[in-house]
Amino acid sequence: MKSFTKELWFNTKEPREFINITPDVEKLLQESGIQEGICLVNAMHITASVFINDDEPGLHQDFDRWLEKLAPREPVAAYQHNRGEENADAHLKRQIMGREAVAAVTGGRLHFGPWEQLFYGEFDGRRRKRVLVKIIGE
Repeated sequence: MKSFTKELWFNTKEPREFINITPDVEKLLQESGIQEGICLVNAMHITASVFINDDEPGLHQDFDRWLEKLAPREPVAAYQHNRGEENADAHLKRQIMGREAVAAVTGGRLHFGPWEQLFYGEFDGRRRKRVLVKIIGE
């Protein structure tokens, strides 16, 4: 059994962005040499997310609008957390979209269904954040 660990780093230009990280994770999978196993991809910040879904711009716009309805940025004073910060909505958005994704590795590739891709979701951007990639297998 082998274990491979690397980090991806992001510093988004916008407060909220969705970034397709599938090619980055696939490169790390190739670097690992692991052919069969599991790949964990984990957002290491409490205002960011990793999830699996379709890479379709309309869907990403829908996610953004839906998340803003569920956890609106304004009014900032509506959140207890914002007494010291102004990112309570980002914490809630992360909770909704999830902390991590796990994908099977088969034949040295991510074993995805049709249209599935890995995404980094940023909800409190414009600062440097990291994503852990941990691949375990043979």
